[in-house]
Amino acid sequence: MNQIFETTIAGRKLRGEFGKLGMLSDCALKISYGDTVILVNANASDAPREGVDFFPLSIEYQERLYAVGKIPGGFIKREGRPSDKAILNARAIDRPLRPLFPKGYRNDVQVVCTVLSVEQDNLPNILAMNGASLALCLSSIPFTKPVGTVSVGLINNEFIINPTSKQRDESILDLTVCATQERVMMIEAGGEEIPEDVMYDAIMFGFEECKKIARFQEEVMKQYGKPKAEFIPYEINKDIEKEVREFSFDMIKKAMYNTDKDLRNKAMDEVKEKIDEQFKEKYPDNLLDLDEAVYNIQKEIVRNMILNEKRRPDGRGFKEIRPLSAEVSILPRTHGSGLFTRGLTQVLTVATLGSISEVQILDGIEEETSKRYMHHYNFPSYSVGEVKPLRGPNRREIGHGALAEKALEPLIPSEQEFPYAIRLVSEVLSSNGSTSQASVCGSTLALLDAGVPIKRPAAGIAMGLVTSKDLQQEEILTDIQGLEDFFGDMDFKVAGTEKGITAIQVDTKIEGLSNNCIKTALADAREARLAILEVMKKCINGPRKEVSVYAPKVFTMNINPAKIKDVIGTGGKTINKIIDETGVKIDIKDDGTVFVTAESYESGNKALQMIDGYTREIKEGEIYLGKVTKISNFGAFVEILPGKEGLVHISKLDVKRVSKVEDIVSVGDEILVKVTEIDSMGRVNLSRKDAIKDSEEKQNKSTDE
Repeated sequence: MNQIFETTIAGRKLRGEFGKLGMLSDCALKISYGDTVILVNANASDAPREGVDFFPLSIEYQERLYAVGKIPGGFIKREGRPSDKAILNARAIDRPLRPLFPKGYRNDVQVVCTVLSVEQDNLPNILAMNGASLALCLSSIPFTKPVGTVSVGLINNEFIINPTSKQRDESILDLTVCATQERVMMIEAGGEEIPEDVMYDAIMFGFEECKKIARFQEEVMKQYGKPKAEFIPYEINKDIEKEVREFSFDMIKKAMYNTDKDLRNKAMDEVKEKIDEQFKEKYPDNLLDLDEAVYNIQKEIVRNMILNEKRRPDGRGFKEIRPLSAEVSILPRTHGSGLFTRGLTQVLTVATLGSISEVQILDGIEEETSKRYMHHYNFPSYSVGEVKPLRGPNRREIGHGALAEKALEPLIPSEQEFPYAIRLVSEVLSSNGSTSQASVCGSTLALLDAGVPIKRPAAGIAMGLVTSKDLQQEEILTDIQGLEDFFGDMDFKVAGTEKGITAIQVDTKIEGLSNNCIKTALADAREARLAILEVMKKCINGPRKEVSVYAPKVFTMNINPAKIKDVIGTGGKTINKIIDETGVKIDIKDDGTVFVTAESYESGNKALQMIDGYTREIKEGEIYLGKVTKISNFGAFVEILPGKEGLVHISKLDVKRVSKVEDIVSVGDEILVKVTEIDSMGRVNLSRKDAIKDSEEKQNKSTDE
C-alpha cells in the first residue's frame, strides 16, 4: 500500500511516498522537494558478514543526466563512473548515519540514492541526505535515530534555510548541517572568511531546523515504518578478552606511553608478537577476537590518558601544535611549490598555471559547467610506510582534495585579475594526522610561490575530541595526530585566514557533538590557525611579483563582440594566421574578452597588436603607418590595418606634383597616410600628402614653443 507523508521546510513542500515503487527493496522511498525527486533504496543482508571487524555500510549517490534533461557526452552516451560531486555527496550522506547504527551490527547495508529530477532551487544532495535517513527509519534495518539535514546561506547578515539558486549566488556562506533531535552529527561548510561567532550562530540556526526534520521523520517511522529486524550484535569472546587483558594490559600500557611514534609502534609490535605466541595455538579460530581485544585495551588506555590523566600520547598540551616548518621553491622547473611539515605530517603541493582553455569542463547535474581552479590530492601508501598497489584516486583522496579546494577557492583572484587556469596537486609525503589541512597550508605556499595574488594566506588545523561513555565529560584536542583520530570521537577540520573561516568538515564517531564542543573547537582552531599562518608568513610574505619564467604569459584585451568574427576569419583563417606567426594560444569569450597565452612577452604583445589591427575601426582624420600592397597608374593601395586597405591617389602621394607612382613608392614600402574619406560603400581614401603636411605642422608648432 502506498503511503504518502508531507511536511514543509523553508516554505517548500517535502513529500515522501513509500510502498508503491521498488517492491523487492526493504525500503524504496520516493522523496521530493519542489521538483527535485530522488529514489532511495535501503537494503541489508540477512546475516552478518563473516571475518570483518567493521560495519560494512555502503552509500551510493547516482546522478542521472536525464534529471536535468541532458544526454551524456562522449561516444558511449551513458553515465560511467560517478562524478567527483557524486562521490562527495555519498561521503556526506555516510558520515552522519554510520555512528547511529547499533554497536556490533555487521550486516552489509547498502543505501542507493538515485537522482531522478532536479530543480536547481532545491539541491538534490540535501534531499538525498534526508531521504537516506528516512528510508533507513522506514525499513526493517535496525536504524532508529533519524537525522535531519539543511543547507544554510548568509545574505546581508541574515541566515537562510535551503537557499534557492539565486540566493546561493548572493550568499557568502555554503553550510550543511546534519543533526538528530539532540545533537549535531555532521558539518560541511565553505565560506568567504566567515568569523567564528557568525559560523557558530549559523550552525545553531541550521540545528534548530534539523530538529524539526528529525522529529517529522520519527513520526513517519512510528506510523508507517516496518518492524525492526532482530539481530545479535557481534561481541568478543569474553574468555579471550579476559585472558588477553590479564596477560598484556601492563605491556600495552607501557608501549602506549611512549611519546615517540616510532618507538610506540615498535613496542606494540613486540607486544602483539608475544600475544600471538601465547594465544594463537589456543584460539586458532578466533584471531579477530584477539585483534579486537588488543584494540579495546589500546583504546581504553589512550582515552583514559586524555580524559583522566590530562595528557596526550605524545606529551603535548591539549592546545599545543606539533613542530612546524614551511618551504617554497624546492622544485626548479615547476611554476610554484610549497612544502609544509607539521610533526610527522608532510605535504608537498605543486602549482601549475595554464591558459584559460585548460579549464576543467564538468558534465553533471549541477549548475557549474567548468572550473578554472582545481585541486588534487594524492595519498600514496609510502606516506604511512606501507606497501600497496598504486591505483587511481579513491573516495578519501577525492574528498580531501575537494576540502582543500573549498578552503582556498574564496581567495583565488578572479579571471579578470589573474587570467590563468590554476591546478594544485598535493602529494602527501608523510602522514600522521590531518593531511588535508596540511595540504591547505602547502597549497597556500605554492600559490604564493607561483605569483598568484590570492586575497590572503590560508591555513588549516584538525581538532579532536575524547568523551566519556555518557558524553558528559569531554576534552578537545588541537592538532590531532593519527592515534588520537583513530581512538578519538571527532575529526573537526577548520581552514581559513586571519580574517575568518573558508571551510569546515566535521566527522563524529559518537551520537553527536555538544554545542559547547562546537563553539570551543572553532575558537581553538582559530588560535592554532593564526600560529600556523605566522610560520608560513616568515617563509613567504606575499605572492611573487612575477610568475615563473617557466610559466606561460597571459595577456587580455576586450574587443567588440561583433568583431569576433573578424579575428576568427573565414574557416578560422585569420586566427590561425596569428597563431602561426606568433606561436600563441588564443581564447575568445562571447563577451569579447580575448586571452592570449604566450611563451614570451614579445610574442604575446605581437599577437595583441595583430588582434587589435583586425578589430580596430578605421576613422576619418586618423594617421596610420601602412604598407604598400599594390601599385597602379592612378595610385597605390596601402594596407593600414590587417586585412584593411585604402587607395592613395597619385595626386595625394606627395606635396609636389607626381608624374609616375613608382617615383614615390614601391610595393612593400611602409608610409604614413591620413584617412581623408570613407565613402558610402566603405571604400577608404588615403593621402600621403596630408600626412606629410600634418607632420610638418606639428614639428613647426613644437619648434615655436
